[in-house]
Amino acid sequence: MIISKTPLRASFFGGGSDFKDYFEKSTLGYGQVLSAALNMHVYITVNKKFDDKIRVVYNGNELVDDIEELKHNIIREALKLTGITKGIEVIYMADIPLSTAGIGLASSSALAVGVLNALHAYKGEFVTPEILAKEACHIEIDLLGQRIGIQDQYAVSNGGFKRYRFLSDGTVDILPLIIDNKTRDSLYNNIMLFYTGNTRDSRKILSTQVENIEKKRKMLDDLVMTVDKVCEELNHNNIDIVGKELNRTWQIKKSLSDGISNDLIDNMYNDAISAGAIGGKILGAGGGGFMLLYVKDENKVKVRNVLKNYREVPFKVDSEGSRIVFVG
Repeated sequence: MIISKTPLRASFFGGGSDFKDYFEKSTLGYGQVLSAALNMHVYITVNKKFDDKIRVVYNGNELVDDIEELKHNIIREALKLTGITKGIEVIYMADIPLSTAGIGLASSSALAVGVLNALHAYKGEFVTPEILAKEACHIEIDLLGQRIGIQDQYAVSNGGFKRYRFLSDGTVDILPLIIDNKTRDSLYNNIMLFYTGNTRDSRKILSTQVENIEKKRKMLDDLVMTVDKVCEELNHNNIDIVGKELNRTWQIKKSLSDGISNDLIDNMYNDAISAGAIGGKILGAGGGGFMLLYVKDENKVKVRNVLKNYREVPFKVDSEGSRIVFVG
């Protein structure tokens, strides 16, 4: 039996520049994001089955004789990619409800990375975070045709709070965020996470965003350069730059595609700002899921009060990426 543990992620800056349509033609030479892995996880258990059937358990339960009969597309393609086509059980669990789709924490990519990691370990193979990310991108984008970026797969594979730079030649540079421990702790302390209660199908939002890339290229350039600016300011212990730039870039993000925001999100965000939040954003494609806010200690009670109808979710940054936690 093998069990893998893979973090979810929160993307702070640069989202949208991780689409190939953007970074392969970028006049800057790259796209980039600043992203943090969270201590909320996806768990994949893989075990040899007594017979040759394939059993997959998630919020559904599938038992099939032929791999092509599997309805769970990511797990099906991961099994095929790793060459495991019979006699296997795969069980998918998570710290978030499995029925919750479109929450903005990269749960689909965490599933893809986590199941690949577990299946490789089941075969006695160690694979690097880079390989896991590339294989997950291949499954989600190339095989399943999803119109998504590539930041999520790298963020959940590598873990930590890092800058990911997507070069025009297709390579990815992973750059650590170098700040002192006091600054890092203060930054983490000022981040709050609230669940909007709404989920959404991100595919339509992301598809429109891809179609708009050429028209919005200058805005995306701005988002890319914001990552450099924020990292530089954090090096000088200016953590409030995170809140200010979250507020500014949220206005840009809302204009990238219809559906990124709505009345509920706008009202929720405006209430938080009125209560003292400096900035924030909806994580992921938008339209629902989780709202991340930058709030100083003295205003946290006020923000909690105005958002009392929404669930606050405590979190920490997970310094590790996808890993194998049990072999037996």
